[in-house]
Formats: sequence, structure tokens, C-alpha cells
Amino acid sequence: AQPLYSSNPHIFITTPRKDKQVKAMPIRSSPFFNMESSAVLSMLRHTGKSMDSKHPKKSSGSIGGGVLKMFKLLPMLSSGCKMVNLLSRGHRKPLLKDFATTGTIFGFRKGRVFLAIQEDPHCLPTFIIELPMLTSALQKEMASETVRIALESETKTPRKKVLEEFVWGIYCNGRKIGYSIRRKNMSEEEMYVIDALRGVSMGAGVLPCRDQYEQETEGEMTYMRARFDRVVGSKDSEALYMINPEGSGQDTELSIFFLRSH
Repeated sequence: AQPLYSSNPHIFITTPRKDKQVKAMPIRSSPFFNMESSAVLSMLRHTGKSMDSKHPKKSSGSIGGGVLKMFKLLPMLSSGCKMVNLLSRGHRKPLLKDFATTGTIFGFRKGRVFLAIQEDPHCLPTFIIELPMLTSALQKEMASETVRIALESETKTPRKKVLEEFVWGIYCNGRKIGYSIRRKNMSEEEMYVIDALRGVSMGAGVLPCRDQYEQETEGEMTYMRARFDRVVGSKDSEALYMINPEGSGQDTELSIFFLRSH
């Protein structure tokens, strides 16, 4: 089994392989809240099988997963490329029609990172949150080739789905980085990004700033958009696994977990 969260003593999830059976272990997110991992492990098993069946494995010499690699290059990119502006005009229907979920990570170069979840690029986000993490720090985490982001809610509101909770503890690659509150309404900057990317199904790049003051104080707006397999483990757990655009059978580069532990 391969540990996803090996550096944090309170969170430990294992990814099962085909040739081994994994014994379910409890996920301890804090000394006060415990949650059985059977739901999460079932999500991991389901995703591993589905990806293997959908995508043939490439040879060891191939280069897999382009979106995350593109996001790492953003410090060297500028908004001189007008592709995003062209894509966002006129024809606004999503380029790819399937059941994949759209996930977007964006933020100013000098600011914090936002996470937005959409049913497709043409819809408004069903979930948007500002992560307690700088854009530059996330790009450094991506040097490890694999990024695992976990959002844990320690409250359980009656008749609410897990993604409808408001207060979240945020983990990145096993380290707790702070707390965030889900947005009820988007700000002008967030709406600008979502509107500009309506014609983009996947990719990474830089959006031009709306004015000179914004560029001088915050830097340019960077983004990474990808399509995700959405797996519901239970009413208290969901996971998003990034679909590699090259269709490789390698491990998912970016995974996002939503857990409700109360």
C-alpha cells in the first residue's frame, strides 16, 4: 500500500494495489474526532479499478499528466497569450461533454489560492473556498509530482450534504495548513475568473489583470483547470481524482478529499 499522508501523524490514507489487500485503518484527523476509513478506502479502490479499465498504461519512458506540469511553469508565463480571452468569447458551451466534474485552482501570484468546483465550465461553482495557502507555496508542493488536498469538516449539519458545510480544516500533502470558510457568494475577482474560463475545459495559464493597480499589488491571476472523476464514498465523504489529459494509467497527480468527521 502506498501512503498518501505519511508526514502527518493524524491523517493516514493508503492506496490499495491490485496485488495486495489493504486492511482498513481509522483516519484520525484530530485527537477528538475519529472516522472509519472504509468509505475512503472504497473510493480509492473504485477509482483505481476504473482508471485502469479506461486508460491503457504507458511505457515507463512516457511523460504523463500535463496539467500539473503546466501549472508549475506559471512563474515563467505572462498574460501575453490571449488564448483564454479568445476561448471565453462567443461560443460558451463546454468543449467536452461527459460526467466529469470541473475543478479550478486559481489565485494571484502574490495572494492565496482558491478552489472552485463546477458541474461543467458553463455552470456557476457549487463549491468555492479560499485556501489558507499562498499560490507560490502550492507551486512548491507540486514539485513532489503528487498533490493531495483534504478538506475536513468537524461539524455535521442536519440535512446538509458534505460539500454544503461551511467551516473546513485544510490539509495539503498531510500537513494541516489552517481553516477556511466556504463562500456563499463570489467576489468580483472570483466571478471574473469563472466567467473568463467558461470556454476552457482543462489547462493552465495566466489571466490579464483588470487594471494596473491590481497587477502592481497582487500580481497576475494564475489558474489551473482540470476534469475530475467524482467518487462518493458515503454521505460524509467524497473525493475528486484528476483525469490525466494524456489518458495514462499512472497515479492521479491531484486528488481532493472532502471528509466530515463529527
